[in-house]
Amino acid sequence: MVSKLGTRRRAAVLALCVALVAAACSDDSAPQADTTVPTIALEPATTSKPKPTPTTTTSTEPKQQATSTTMPDVPTWPLTGLPLPDGVDADRPAMVVKIDNHPKARPQSGLNEADIVFEENVEQLTRFAAVFHSNGADPVGPIRSGRTQDVDLVGSFNRPLFVWSGGNRRVTDAIVASDLREISPRVGGPFFRTERPGPHDLYSNVSALYALAPPDAAAPEPQFEYRDPDDKPVGEPISAAKISMDNVRVIWKWDPASESFLRFSDDLPHKDTVFDAQVSTQNVLVIFVAYRPSPADGRSPEAQTIGTGELWVYSDGTLQKGIWTRPDRLSPFLLTDASGSTIPLFPGRTFVELARVGKAATVPAGADINSVPYP
Repeated sequence: MVSKLGTRRRAAVLALCVALVAAACSDDSAPQADTTVPTIALEPATTSKPKPTPTTTTSTEPKQQATSTTMPDVPTWPLTGLPLPDGVDADRPAMVVKIDNHPKARPQSGLNEADIVFEENVEQLTRFAAVFHSNGADPVGPIRSGRTQDVDLVGSFNRPLFVWSGGNRRVTDAIVASDLREISPRVGGPFFRTERPGPHDLYSNVSALYALAPPDAAAPEPQFEYRDPDDKPVGEPISAAKISMDNVRVIWKWDPASESFLRFSDDLPHKDTVFDAQVSTQNVLVIFVAYRPSPADGRSPEAQTIGTGELWVYSDGTLQKGIWTRPDRLSPFLLTDASGSTIPLFPGRTFVELARVGKAATVPAGADINSVPYP
């Protein structure tokens, strides 16, 4: 017999699926977007709905397959493991949008609407790579420049659309030479500026950006495995995760009421302007990586996301430690425990922190967040 908790979680997942159907029908030296980009007032989106929570080397090696295990015999969205409703077309490509995380760029638009979000260190700050597929965000932004580390980081999404504001010559050359499908003011697109001070004022709409997808663009492959929401999570109960990114202090606090993790940046609630909600997620992956100077600019750190390293998986109010492995840029991250078994995630959205080694700490269940210092 399915437990009451399991029934509630399954109902939450199905409710989230219904919401998706409704939603679907600096590099500071980087060159700025064309001055002809229009300026308009930034207004909340009406086309997407927040989801309630229940290094550059091309390899010819075969892609690592990750198969969703959530709700067997039911088609699922590849990047969330959530049920795919009848009649919904999931063939569109993944879209990666580079979103600013300078303090003056907050609150952003679109972090709660993306299926997967990566947070990467840049020059003494962080930047987000928000991956959209099952949902959209109108508007989305502020949109900023890319980095050489993006070529490896998002290579597993099957030649995704890559939305950015531009970059210096060497970064631009790296993006253009890759298999990412560039969309930027440099090549034209539905961008606009808002009343915010520059350079934190460049925005677009995911719905309009998808109109620029090339005819041969294809859907992404699954990136993670997912467990049945009725299954009991495996791991140590926790209250929160604290992560020291470069000049950004991050807290992910477990919220049992919404069955999600709530984000705080520099000890303040981190908001998303789309429907004015706090940034949240079902899963937080802390992937510990080494950073090296970028070949495009020695001042810019470059995350080394090919290889293997330590992994912390926060899901359903628990922490499970393991190992991440990635043989090449076309393969997704493989998440395994000490025995080599795959660590499945809870169906829903996932936030990936590309943290430096030793820069995360866990607040045990029942403990005060302030009792654990930032690492």
